[in-house]
Amino acid sequence: MQITGNHQRARIPFSYCQKKQTEHSIRPVSSATGTTVSRQTVYRHLGHIGLYARRLVRCVPLTATHCRLRLIWSREHALWTSQQRSCVMFSEESRFSLQSDSRRTLIWRAPGTHYHQENTIERHRYGGAGWLVWGGIILVSRTDLHDQSVTMTGHIYQDVILEQHVRLFRGAMGAKFLFMDGNARPHRSNIVGK
Repeated sequence: MQITGNHQRARIPFSYCQKKQTEHSIRPVSSATGTTVSRQTVYRHLGHIGLYARRLVRCVPLTATHCRLRLIWSREHALWTSQQRSCVMFSEESRFSLQSDSRRTLIWRAPGTHYHQENTIERHRYGGAGWLVWGGIILVSRTDLHDQSVTMTGHIYQDVILEQHVRLFRGAMGAKFLFMDGNARPHRSNIVGK
């Protein structure tokens, strides 16, 4: 079946304005014009205009305060030498969910727009069982990779991460050592602050 210019013009603005529409909600637009259009035809024509079905990107919402503090820190340390930067350890942790994502939503987006704001959904935490991996990186070295299947708490963070991994580097670097960790709840608990 061919889609005429009138139908094409009706579909293009609809798909650009309502990116989170599903294939089932796009089909009634074509039926309103008096023709039945298959799912494959809708996919093909949206592909011709550069829109493809993709998942939303999930991110943690950052407040204006977070952004301001990161900018201040970056400006203070922008002129550091390699010697000064070699005493900074950055940590990274990733949590992998072992359950399927029940909030699976496909959107219509153009290539190269993966991380645009309108293609991102903010989500505060993962639900269900998962696996956590933690690592520390410093300019000349790195920590061993730590993995665990239980939830990271303040006690686990202090007893395992800080005591078994970070403390060794802190002792070797001395007073110049600077540990940069995230703002996750276990990192900011009262027990860790002691």
